[in-house]
Amino acid sequence: MPTSTYNLIDQPCVPVRWKPGSVASGTRPLPDLVGLRELLLRSHDIESLAVADAPAHSALLRILYALTAKVAGLTDQGSEGDWGERRLEVLDAGRLPPGEIDAYFEKFKTRFFLFAPGGRPWMQDPRLIEQCDATNTAGVNKLIVTRPSGNNHSWFRHDTDTAPEPPTAPEAFLSLLVWHYYGPSGRCSSREVNGVKSASATAGPLRTALSYHPQGDSLFETLLAGLVPPEESVSGEVDLCPWEQEDLPDPDRPPRTSRGPRSRHTGRSQHALLLLPDEDSTHVRDAFITWAYRGERMPREDDYVIWQTSQQGNRYPRPADAGRALWRDLDSLLLQHPPAGSAHPQQPRVFASAVQVSENLRVRALGFDQEGQAKDTQFIDASTPAVLGYAEDNDPRTVPAVGRLRQCGELYGRRLDRAVKRAWGSYVRDAKADGAAWAAEAGARYWPRAEAEFWARFRLLDRTGEVTDGGFDPAATRRAFLRLAEEAYDAVTAPFTRTLRGAKAVSQARIELYGGTPKTRATVPGPRRKTKEPTA
Repeated sequence: MPTSTYNLIDQPCVPVRWKPGSVASGTRPLPDLVGLRELLLRSHDIESLAVADAPAHSALLRILYALTAKVAGLTDQGSEGDWGERRLEVLDAGRLPPGEIDAYFEKFKTRFFLFAPGGRPWMQDPRLIEQCDATNTAGVNKLIVTRPSGNNHSWFRHDTDTAPEPPTAPEAFLSLLVWHYYGPSGRCSSREVNGVKSASATAGPLRTALSYHPQGDSLFETLLAGLVPPEESVSGEVDLCPWEQEDLPDPDRPPRTSRGPRSRHTGRSQHALLLLPDEDSTHVRDAFITWAYRGERMPREDDYVIWQTSQQGNRYPRPADAGRALWRDLDSLLLQHPPAGSAHPQQPRVFASAVQVSENLRVRALGFDQEGQAKDTQFIDASTPAVLGYAEDNDPRTVPAVGRLRQCGELYGRRLDRAVKRAWGSYVRDAKADGAAWAAEAGARYWPRAEAEFWARFRLLDRTGEVTDGGFDPAATRRAFLRLAEEAYDAVTAPFTRTLRGAKAVSQARIELYGGTPKTRATVPGPRRKTKEPTA
């Protein structure tokens, strides 16, 4: 019978990257994996997390934000609403308080066992051992999202369900988080509660979404910058994480409501899991994965996503798109009210106060390009240079120029897409042709160079506040992006200009790069529906 020996507090479970010059506490070299206690105690010596899978990284950050807020005494506004001042005091101290860290983990030590037969394992539901069919478990290949299971395709390795390789406890720990935040909707293992069986789960709270996190020069800065000020009505006594709750949630009742940032970012899972360890409690041999709430969905609340509004008035997070570069979201991150568009984007709440920690913060985008159900496409992990010094409250004259710069780059990307599609439609003389092949090649040529052009011009913007619009030159910017669009258009269409028909089609469609004309725009062949741009 496995025993409760693997505790996330002190067992190595989180991969980290140490800052240059960091010194080991003993005679051993600095470890690649640390437990949660050492991670918080030495966060000032750690440069960043080294989690390879973007959704696991995103999920783990939310767990660490909740722990940081608790040990740093930042769970409520305080009697005088001095939350920001208290955060700066922790920042000035240069590290998280060791005594508070030890006291917290001592209080909740029994709740951090990854395996706890007969007990309450961390972020798991021990009732599944009785409520689910023991002969129809999920298996470890389904637990580890980078492995193929059933009829799914292989990503990084080949595995079979007939001879699965048991994952290590640290692997299972990170995959557990991915399921809680990014788990799919649809059919799952059957679970019987109060005499009623059901086998349908709702998608996780971050599934399909892209989240954005401020990133500092150390994990200590990153965690403090990632904290969201609690609402004035929030009390740290009731804003609890799942492992701090006295009782497990009732799957037959509506989901628990969030009481503040800590519960909002750690307690919204739609899936219930239970890991089954091997005899040594070092690997996972099997797992139960099923629904957490019958027919109910947790409200989609998150302070690290860009919220948009659909034409029907529904609010939804900006989806993760592996073909969309991060610079195209920059003004939505820096501006409290980004340029109005059909989606009406809203700045992630975390960026309203992150710059108070440092003006040299970068932005880390983490997500999973996937569908609501089973299809997973690609992880997304991208970073910007230090940009939060340009945030609207800090630099109100320059930030609008960032939006105009981004809009200009996207304008010529759209015109290029129209131009090559029109050229293709005229060349093949087929009104139904959409020119996807040409559009994909043109986009692959344009967008990476447009990104480089964006950052080059971004670095030239004035930050003194003395120059109107930060020194943004609209005419020069338009010429630069137009040149990139022209070069991409010429490269894609050149092989077809050797015939009279091809040369005519290419020549006539070229006007789309310059905005087209009402007459030509009305006669562009092929469908004009919005398409996904193949950005890099």
